[in-house]
Amino acid sequence: MQNLGIEVLFEGSNMERLLGGLLVTIEISFISIVIGTILGVFMGLLRTLDSKLLKFILRLYLEVFRIIPILVWLYVVYFGFTPLLDINISGEVTSILVFSLWGAAEIGDIVRGALESMPKHQIESSKALGLSNGQIYRYILIPQALRRMLPGSINLATRMIKTTSLVVLIGVIEVVKIGQQIIELGVIKAPTASFWVYGFIFILYFLVCYPLSRLSKRYERKWQN
Repeated sequence: MQNLGIEVLFEGSNMERLLGGLLVTIEISFISIVIGTILGVFMGLLRTLDSKLLKFILRLYLEVFRIIPILVWLYVVYFGFTPLLDINISGEVTSILVFSLWGAAEIGDIVRGALESMPKHQIESSKALGLSNGQIYRYILIPQALRRMLPGSINLATRMIKTTSLVVLIGVIEVVKIGQQIIELGVIKAPTASFWVYGFIFILYFLVCYPLSRLSKRYERKWQN
């Protein structure tokens, strides 16, 4: 009887390995999103200050990450900076570093845009009431801006999760890398193994990212009304 190919998913510990690889992907994404969000909120607040030099530096930082592909950043940090500085860091740490810095740049722009979109009269009225700048941000601007930031931040988190598939190119053993290993071992007796393995990886990414996408759209519809 001809091997259908799908059987390769259930041979030995293949299924367990794929799910373990997905866990690595989620761990890298989650840590990067948390660090990137913390740094990004801080950068976004700094970009609303009246400092042209600071705004220029942070804007340049954002554009550098938008212009240069994430794959190039992974290569530069892992194969360039690491030997140059004579330090030894793993592919996982490199991935978290690059994705955190990317996330911080994008979150910072989302925060800046949300804060600057607030009506100016609210700031003027708050100052007239005697509130300090810190109180204005804490009690007036940030609570309102959060509603505008959340959908974009969730979309960014989805993009970061999907882009983690690139870390396979610097040796990180995540779900795509494990899938490649399973295919290499099973393709001789199951020529269609690649279809089933990559198809299963497709489903895994969909199951992780689709709920986030729906959540983002839900908030957009809710807060536009």
